[in-house]
Amino acid sequence: MRKLLPLLTFVIFFTTFAQESLDLNYYLPQGISYDQSIPTPKEIIGHEVGEWHVTHDKLMFYMQTLAKESDRITIENRGETFEGRPILLLTITTPTNHQNIEKIRTEHISLSESGNSTNISEMPIIVYQGFSIHGNEPSGANASLAYAYYLAAAQGPEIEAMLAKTIILLDPSYNPDGLQRFAYWANTNRSMNLNADNNEREYHEVWPGGRTNHYWFDMNRDWLPVQLPESRARIETFHKWLPNILTDHHEMGTNSTFFFQPGEPMRVNPLTPKMNQQLTAEIGTYHAKALDKIGSLYYSEEGYDDYYYGKGSTFPDVNGSIGILFEQGSSRGHIQESENGTLTFPFTIRNQFTTALSTVEAAKNMREKILNYQKDFYTDVQQEAARDKTKGIVFGDSKDGAKAWHLAEILKRHKIKVHELADDIKLNGKSFVKGKSYVVPMAQKNPRLVKAMFEKRTTFADSLFYDISAWTFPLAFNVDYTNVSSLTSAGPAIEKLKPLKGTVSGKSNYAYLFEWNEYYTPKALNTITEEGLRAKVAKSPFTLEGKTYDYGTIMVPVQNQELNASDLYDFMVKVADDSGLTITSVGTGLTKGIDLGSNDFDPIKKQKVAILVGNGIRSYDAGEIWHLFDTRYDMNITKIDVSYLSSVDLSSYTDIIIPSANNSALSKPNTEKLKDWVKDGGTLIGYRGMAQWFNKNKFMDLTFKSDTLTAKNVSFEQKRDFSGAQVTGGAIFQTKIDRSHPINFGYKNNTLAMFRNTNVYITPDTDSYNNPIQYTKDPLLSGYISEENLELLKNSVPFQVQRLGKGRVMAFTDNTNFRAFWYGTNKLLMNAIFFGEMM
Repeated sequence: MRKLLPLLTFVIFFTTFAQESLDLNYYLPQGISYDQSIPTPKEIIGHEVGEWHVTHDKLMFYMQTLAKESDRITIENRGETFEGRPILLLTITTPTNHQNIEKIRTEHISLSESGNSTNISEMPIIVYQGFSIHGNEPSGANASLAYAYYLAAAQGPEIEAMLAKTIILLDPSYNPDGLQRFAYWANTNRSMNLNADNNEREYHEVWPGGRTNHYWFDMNRDWLPVQLPESRARIETFHKWLPNILTDHHEMGTNSTFFFQPGEPMRVNPLTPKMNQQLTAEIGTYHAKALDKIGSLYYSEEGYDDYYYGKGSTFPDVNGSIGILFEQGSSRGHIQESENGTLTFPFTIRNQFTTALSTVEAAKNMREKILNYQKDFYTDVQQEAARDKTKGIVFGDSKDGAKAWHLAEILKRHKIKVHELADDIKLNGKSFVKGKSYVVPMAQKNPRLVKAMFEKRTTFADSLFYDISAWTFPLAFNVDYTNVSSLTSAGPAIEKLKPLKGTVSGKSNYAYLFEWNEYYTPKALNTITEEGLRAKVAKSPFTLEGKTYDYGTIMVPVQNQELNASDLYDFMVKVADDSGLTITSVGTGLTKGIDLGSNDFDPIKKQKVAILVGNGIRSYDAGEIWHLFDTRYDMNITKIDVSYLSSVDLSSYTDIIIPSANNSALSKPNTEKLKDWVKDGGTLIGYRGMAQWFNKNKFMDLTFKSDTLTAKNVSFEQKRDFSGAQVTGGAIFQTKIDRSHPINFGYKNNTLAMFRNTNVYITPDTDSYNNPIQYTKDPLLSGYISEENLELLKNSVPFQVQRLGKGRVMAFTDNTNFRAFWYGTNKLLMNAIFFGEMM
């Protein structure tokens, strides 16, 4: 055994010390012996914790080493990030518990089962501790080095007793790709003489920064949608174990201190039990005591909230667990001046380490109380569902099986029971087709989670939100849905979703047809045009061989193609299979309506698309578009940085997308360059604030509705709340659509739910046919919007297209690709790409 020197107690808030004096004692509790056979982080990674920013490969290597050397630790790789980094999980407890780990897990899960009678007196509590979901908030992941060492090496009856009653699931890096990106930045800009000047390059990352994952997603918004591999791994672990406490270690602005939950008491989701917040507050007393001991300032019950269930600290709250957010003022590098003095990277790490320890101390002391809370939660929600008149939810899309399938996929990832639809059925005026529709019973383990995903809510206790106020999944997916009072329409329960299958009705010597409704039709059309094949799109409906085809139907003629009839058939079979489409072969061009040779079939050109990225461009929006093209539709999209746009020959591009950007993102020369490109025939597509930019720079001629609200009887203290109440942070609104307009091809209903998180309101064009998407006079479906902004939104338009020379400019005020789960409006962008010349 070896004993580390006692840690000196620092009683000032921020501590400056020579970097060479830093050692592990700075973090570890005093008066504890450590097993000398367990290597310290420095012995494995070559530097002390906090001396450099740990790269993910070093972090991974140390955790693997601990698992080999300590019988308290096992390690597993739950998958890979987009960049191929492992998504690790350490399970930490006593060797005896490890020998019975599956029995412990099974007994713990039984707390959530109907009619459970499990004795909790000897049951271990489950604590999931995760670090640095934002890669440039690295103190958490770096603290996990010291914390894992402590759990592996600390000796004495106190830690043995804690581990005997605790299963710790340690996730050392929620975001491996982002952590690696930021560590590279901080380390390559580190001076030997650490420089705390805020203007030092080390503290100013280049775009897009290390916060996000590979595709620039904020992964702390993906706990409910689970669209990313890192999220899918941790959600699988969560539901496998149903941990009692889940911690989420973050950073915030440099001039802040340290935050721990509970958050704003008025901004808690109504579906979260009050006892959850009471227990969170009690756990908070342990954090306060621990931080008091080392002299660190902190705050609670302000700033952050527990409303959106897609965040790591809030998702557990709708699952009978307790989610806890930690926010540490960030050094954003190794040392930086702040309003509270000099902030060092080791200091930020120590606070994270300290609250990781206070979490497990609270878990040990509150074990039975928290286990009972989880047991009661599942009993209560199941009894609540039994009393409810709604016994299930039916959802689907009679013309788009893929969207409904992907919604069912999300439900299955959350271990929600989903049934097939027994037969085609019509409910409340909506048609649901077997194979493209599903039934979700409310009588299951966690009906409250189902409710949280499907409900619409428009009344709130507070008008401020840290994140979005609405995420109603069937609206996000644009599927039909309805509540049912019985489950007579339910078929067999689905154990595992079968992959989508496509079909071709037969070989044709004339033409192949497929409607544009299915989600993956853009992928199919791109594959066809990339092969050099001719395809056309129908601008009007028609009926052929007993089947009616809607606006946007794609025709691939057999004659005069690069492939002969036999090879073309084989190719179309592959297209159908890859995209899950039903493709119909036809033997005649004579129809009821427009014939297949009509000029109302427009040719589709091969598209070459670019997107502007770089300083001034909102990286989240850009990443969502990149992800959509690359992972959903298998389409190339060229990322052009605005820093070298002036030297790029744009003539080969058919479309250029500008995500949301600030006014200085594009220089005057680059603005004129884009304008000339449009006049030569290009299609320019802009999002959100770009509508105003287009108008200001004479790409479009638009009129906007403006806010005339003034503050009356508002005190200086209330100023922030007054302004915040006017923010539309994320809500869902109803539009009416003109299905004959190419921007709406593929939509079967005359209304479409749109997600909005801007206050840009475009006045409709005087000609109604130029307003293919328009908000209704009563548009609010779910979420918060101020009364003043709701009036501005009514009858405004979220999309406009105008000619400019030979080309076109399109403006979307709303994000059609929000967080990768807004499947219902993804096709609007694809329609703009493929059918832009028709508009």
